[in-house]
Amino acid sequence: MRYQLSFSIFLFICLFVSCREVENPRTDFGRDYQPLEVGLFWIYEVEETIVFGENDSQTEEYFIRDVIEYSFFNVQEEEVFVVRRERSQDRSSWEQFSGYSLHFRGNALIRNLSNQKIVNLVLPVQVGRNWDAMVYNNLPSDIFEIAFMGDATVGEQFFQRSVKVLQEEDDDEITFRDNRYEIYARGVGMIEHYYEVFTYCSRNDCLGQMIKDSGRKTHLKLSTYGRI
Repeated sequence: MRYQLSFSIFLFICLFVSCREVENPRTDFGRDYQPLEVGLFWIYEVEETIVFGENDSQTEEYFIRDVIEYSFFNVQEEEVFVVRRERSQDRSSWEQFSGYSLHFRGNALIRNLSNQKIVNLVLPVQVGRNWDAMVYNNLPSDIFEIAFMGDATVGEQFFQRSVKVLQEEDDDEITFRDNRYEIYARGVGMIEHYYEVFTYCSRNDCLGQMIKDSGRKTHLKLSTYGRI
């Protein structure tokens, strides 16, 4: 009798919890991996190397500040957030030099830069999940993949609940190198951006020597963030 009563109570609890889950379906898919709100800003330390030709390159360090300036609703009734990108050498004097927009389409985070829409993140995050980042462009597919979830250290800062999106990792050591990734931290946004795309000299006298003859390496690391 006691066993039957205990089992009945257990069954009732299970049914109650199940009903609660149906009444309150999961709505937190992790959109705060990239918070979107007017007034938010992120400042990044940047190290950039541009290769113009063999033995001809330029390396510089500077700062980038991304500020969500305003938002609007597009024809799909999605709220689009417009980001102003500024540059500085000393973090005291800023000059705007580009911009882009961010918005969610369903559970996909889309960045629109120079009229090219790139799906930077797909929610909910899960290691091994992949997608075509160029699905909204008339361009060849470019598969991004979630390669890591967990803690991340950027500079001297430690971030929990981070996710690394591997965009490309390829180097044939003969003609080209293409390494790209971004890391997002929940409640913060993008904390690191790495872009390294080079071509190697392919003449007979330098083939296979991995001599860079064109391309760029740009590395952004989050310095500070907040609200203006």
